[in-house]
Amino acid sequence: MSLYLSGKARIAMMQISFFRLIKWLLVALLVAGLTTSCTQVTRTNNPPGQTGNNAIPSAVSSKEPFNPSSSAATTVFLIMMENHNWSDIAGNPAAPYINKTLLPIASYTQAYYNPPGIHPSEPNYLWLEAGTNFGIFDDNPPDINHQSSSLHLVSLLDHAHIAWKSYQEDIPGNVCPLTSTGLYAPKHNPTVYFDNVTDTNNPGSTYCITHERPYTELPENLQKNTVARYNFITPNLCNDMHDVCAPLNNSVQQGDAWLAKQIPLILASQAYKSGGIIFITWDEGEGSDGPIGMLVLSPLAKGHGYSNNIHYTHSSTLRTLQEVFGVTPFLGDAANATDLSDLFRQFP
Repeated sequence: MSLYLSGKARIAMMQISFFRLIKWLLVALLVAGLTTSCTQVTRTNNPPGQTGNNAIPSAVSSKEPFNPSSSAATTVFLIMMENHNWSDIAGNPAAPYINKTLLPIASYTQAYYNPPGIHPSEPNYLWLEAGTNFGIFDDNPPDINHQSSSLHLVSLLDHAHIAWKSYQEDIPGNVCPLTSTGLYAPKHNPTVYFDNVTDTNNPGSTYCITHERPYTELPENLQKNTVARYNFITPNLCNDMHDVCAPLNNSVQQGDAWLAKQIPLILASQAYKSGGIIFITWDEGEGSDGPIGMLVLSPLAKGHGYSNNIHYTHSSTLRTLQEVFGVTPFLGDAANATDLSDLFRQFP
């Protein structure tokens, strides 16, 4: 009898265990279903880096690399000043805007030089565009020093469908600016030395006229947020610190006063606020290769007066521009240069 009861007991226990197993399986399935329904989000087919009403926004911390290839808002302004060593600018009371307003908010360098032995102005401007001076050591106009090479920055930008403009003070805007006019000098405008920009020194070149614009157009373009992604800016010979001009009769003070009027227009623009970058540099050292100034203003820069003693040249700026826009191959000496990434908290 005891053996019979033990057998029934064993069967009952097996039945209880079976039903308990079924119960726990059902509970587990129910919990899994609730978890899935709580975490499921409807996704849209947004391009990388773009969010829609139902897309999951990507959080980018200040320590993550900035990827301009995914943001058409990345806008660069390269502003060229002239013929002064950094020792002429830093601490100079004739440059209060640079020293008291820009340096405290900028990142800047202490050891930036023009390429070794490259003088006067024109070969340095060519270097910023192509990473070489093409053997030129003079300031002759484009009809003498024009280049057939397509290996230069704006050609790479064109190929990548990245818009660019060269804003020049004192040009009329109805011809390709191949010759000096007013206080404009083509030696400070490197893109007009390339045949594929000027249709080989054609004053009526539509392509050239479209891209070489009077500086007076920049404020309206900023206000309407219609600036190109790469903007090369040259003040006239008085405003870039090249000449001594009335009424100030102080080249450094003239350039500083010009920057004080123009930089706030860029800083207030949507193009700048949306990850824009302003580079301010000088073309060459005076009586030497430098150091010359390089200031970086950007929401992406370290700023707050950060500076370093890393050795840089114009090749560093060209390499940085290529990295920002993601265009290759590295041009000329840019392939060997140290970029300016240390000046940024987020960099391509």
